[in-house]
Amino acid sequence: MLVIVAVILIVDLLSFKGLQRVFQKRSQLFRYIIYSIHWLVPVILLLLSLFFSLSLKKQINASVASKLFITGGVFFLFYLPKFVFIFFHLAEDILKAFAFLLYKIKQLFHREEKREGGVPLSRMKFISTLGLGVAALPFFSLLGGMVFGRFNFKIFRISQSFPDLPEAFNGLKIVQISDLHISSYYNNKDKLKQAIDLVNRENPDLILFTGDMVDNYAEEMNGFIDMLGSLKAKMGKYSILGNHDYGDYHSWPSEEAKKANHAKMLENQEKAGFKLLLNDAVTLHAGNEVIGLIGVENWGKPPFAQYGDFNKAETKVKDLDFRILMSHDPSHWDAEIIGRKHVQITLSGHTHGMQFGIEKGNVKWSPVQYKYPRWAGLYREENQFLYVNRGIGCIGYPGRVGIFPEITVIELTRET
Repeated sequence: MLVIVAVILIVDLLSFKGLQRVFQKRSQLFRYIIYSIHWLVPVILLLLSLFFSLSLKKQINASVASKLFITGGVFFLFYLPKFVFIFFHLAEDILKAFAFLLYKIKQLFHREEKREGGVPLSRMKFISTLGLGVAALPFFSLLGGMVFGRFNFKIFRISQSFPDLPEAFNGLKIVQISDLHISSYYNNKDKLKQAIDLVNRENPDLILFTGDMVDNYAEEMNGFIDMLGSLKAKMGKYSILGNHDYGDYHSWPSEEAKKANHAKMLENQEKAGFKLLLNDAVTLHAGNEVIGLIGVENWGKPPFAQYGDFNKAETKVKDLDFRILMSHDPSHWDAEIIGRKHVQITLSGHTHGMQFGIEKGNVKWSPVQYKYPRWAGLYREENQFLYVNRGIGCIGYPGRVGIFPEITVIELTRET
């Protein structure tokens, strides 16, 4: 908390200095209003964050967790623009210092008398002013992402052929959803109902949920279990766990409390009609033919936990020629799955596409790609495929800019 406060203080001091420079010639009343708003924002955010954090330590409460989530979103809304503004303001200071140094060198060698008006280029205030204008872009983008992008559901349709898909499964329709982070729908149950209606409208054979049902707490599912139970698929609905489903990001009073929370979260998923695959597998039947569905627990690159055990998970379906894998973190595919030729398609999530990026035509970019090269969409290595879902919920920032909540419809066909 002290580190966070120190960082916020430095950011606010630098941005305040920039505001003073930009508005130095405006009226005193105008400056008083701007400066007051500038300092009220961090004070209110810090107090709210402290209050909600302490409340969660006393008692797990989905309502409090949701309010803390929104507070975090407001933090992003104000502080990302401040970082942009500071960049321009510091650039102006550096240029001014450089100009001052050149001016002094020129005076030293040419012995010029100091001219009235001071150092040349002293009117570089326009750089800070420009920075204030540029900072407005992320502010309004983030605001739009919270108001319009957050529930702008997109259906991505994928059709993929396989020569070894049993004929009886030709045309198998899978709907994949991922990273629900259900507390992000706490005050927006009607929006989640819209997403569920979109899924059911597809009349899928399978619904596969690839992890992160909650942020930390089993209680987050309260009031949503019946709604999730209304998801329907002819061959059933299956889920796995993501890194947030273990409660690892909360300071529990005891290990027993953490285990009880985890057990309750698993129970809630079962009540919602999901068959959990915890390093386990099931056989799917169509006519006289069979394929395998494997689900591993979360397996991620450190610092993410590696609970997943593929060798254990595949035991029941090891002899089948066609297998589908559910693994939350796409890093697992590169680390352990590529080369296992009878795992033809893997479904993952986890990245959210960072909830920020650009997807227009052939342009596909998000900052998350520098950590996760396989971050959204379909990837292929020889005859193996990975699909990374962009997630349907939010974490950290309650919005989406350019990378929208995804429902994936995957049709598997037999290659002829």
